[in-house]
Amino acid sequence: MKSYSLAAMSALLLWAYSTKAGLREKANIEQATVFLNGAELLSSAKVTLPQGESEVLFTNIAGDVNQQSLSISTSNNVAVQSSTFQNNYLSNDNLSPKAKAIKDSIELMQVTRSETDNGLAVTKEQISVIQGNRKVSGDNNGLSVAELDKLLTLINARLGKLLDDKQRTEKKLAKIDEHIAQLNKQLAEEQKRSYQPGGQLLVKFYAPVATTADVRLSYVVPNAGWRPTYDLRVDKINAPVKLYYKANVYQNSGVKWDNVKLVLSTGNPSEGAQAPVLNPWYLAFYVPPQIYRESSVTAYKTPLIAPGAPRAKMEDIKNSADEYTISGMDEYVNVDNSGINTSFDIELPYNVPSDGQQHLVSIKSYELPATYRYYAVPKQDHDAFLQAQVTKWEDLDLLPATTNIFYEGSYVGQGYADVRNVKDTMNFSLGRDKKIVVKREIDKTKRSVKTIGTNVKETFVYTISVRNTRKEAISLTLVDQVPVSNDKDIEIEDKEYKGGTLDETTGEVKWLLDLKPNETEQVKIGYTIKYPKGKTVVMR
Repeated sequence: MKSYSLAAMSALLLWAYSTKAGLREKANIEQATVFLNGAELLSSAKVTLPQGESEVLFTNIAGDVNQQSLSISTSNNVAVQSSTFQNNYLSNDNLSPKAKAIKDSIELMQVTRSETDNGLAVTKEQISVIQGNRKVSGDNNGLSVAELDKLLTLINARLGKLLDDKQRTEKKLAKIDEHIAQLNKQLAEEQKRSYQPGGQLLVKFYAPVATTADVRLSYVVPNAGWRPTYDLRVDKINAPVKLYYKANVYQNSGVKWDNVKLVLSTGNPSEGAQAPVLNPWYLAFYVPPQIYRESSVTAYKTPLIAPGAPRAKMEDIKNSADEYTISGMDEYVNVDNSGINTSFDIELPYNVPSDGQQHLVSIKSYELPATYRYYAVPKQDHDAFLQAQVTKWEDLDLLPATTNIFYEGSYVGQGYADVRNVKDTMNFSLGRDKKIVVKREIDKTKRSVKTIGTNVKETFVYTISVRNTRKEAISLTLVDQVPVSNDKDIEIEDKEYKGGTLDETTGEVKWLLDLKPNETEQVKIGYTIKYPKGKTVVMR
């Protein structure tokens, strides 16, 4: 009775499944519409069908498909009777690129081991022959002295070398085995990762007459998406800001996207399309949790609440790029924001492997008119920062994302464009300017603590100096703050901020300073805190 391994039986079942389908066709992926979470793949194939019912097994299908999203269209009056998805776990193509590389390395090492092992077997055989010849010769007492001397010379010359070769080869084999064991361990770890295998789709067609039909398939997969990122470049002060809109596209769908047309959409099908409904909101009195005592240990039984953050909603943004200079990839990208989501239709074909890694795609570029200012918050940081202020950014179809900032040809660092919380002007920081010297020092002559009746009064005064050591005049926005009280027993009195503007709600004080080259300007900020004697105010 024959016995089969599990892999052989699985392969046999897959072969039977494919044979039952009758026809096998590769579905060519033409377009990938990539959402912030998920992607819709559009594939095509041409099939030749007999009259009546027939089944076709389509390969090059993604795995873990959202089956509700499947759409199949045909030509020449061919009807689709049924369809069934199946993941293909047996194909070698389903290994991740890293796993494939490890597996290839194992196979190469196994070839080397086999060759080394063969060499060791030959060496052992030679040693065996010499040792056997020595035994035969030793049993023959008729050997002359000359013949015995020749035998001993042969043994000394050949056997010694063969024994050394045997030892070296055995050590080499041990190292090869150790390396193969390490690679197998790596392969096992890599195969544990969430690498998505590809799939296949079995479709039953009905053709009124024998015909050749064009088939188009579309479906949504969850293991894909894109994240926006921006490069912000400023060549020099007072020059326009160059903004490069890019996308990090990733996919782990189980199939390669070779020469596909990419469409990047700000939509997110995983959020659902159903509008929320408010149910009645009933109030009840609070009931403390019941306490259970178990072996002198107090346990509280309370309900588990799964935390969750509400998803932000995309706004419908109108595109008006007429005021901006567009270059580079822009002639190959069409922006459509006529619906509830914005989409970037990229005409150039792209290759995106199924590896889960991020692959950078250029979308648009803009030259934006900007004003520049220096900005300093010496209470937090003693450096002044150069900022580019950009208006009318709402027309650029931006999403919240990190920005890679370059100034005068050098990389400055990363920032963040939080477009959801910006109103009219977006400020991009271009880095620190050490030629603007800012100091904030407490005025010890005016620092005091006095007890008046039942209250304590603490007075603070700070002197802030700004020196411009640049060769050109600058404008600087200087920001500090006075405390704000939420307690009626804590009062803020004698606020001093001459020349500044106070926001009573936040306590922020702002000065707008214009400094000539090598000019120094000073401002003062002060306040008195009044609170009941015997209490301590937390200075946060």
